[in-house]
Amino acid sequence: MRLRPGATAEYERRHAAIWPELAEALQAAGIYDYSIYLEPSSGWLFGVQKRRLGHSAEQLPTLPIMRRWWEYMADLMETNPDASPVMQPLQRVFNLA
Repeated sequence: MRLRPGATAEYERRHAAIWPELAEALQAAGIYDYSIYLEPSSGWLFGVQKRRLGHSAEQLPTLPIMRRWWEYMADLMETNPDASPVMQPLQRVFNLA
């Protein structure tokens, strides 16, 4: 994902006050740990979710609360026509477990 220039402080402010019903939806979908990292010079965001076995995270985009959050955040980041953030999947090239 990628932030628009100058949007960092507002992005952080909005996430610090994440809507309780959105946090509940993420947890209900099996996400038990979620972090977003920023590379400040480029605006690139990198999200990491830890999910329980049998999670339903793939259903989150169908929830009205998720769509409202995307619309709320759309002025701060690059988005698709449906207001979902533009995402680029990453290929794992190393893991030490």
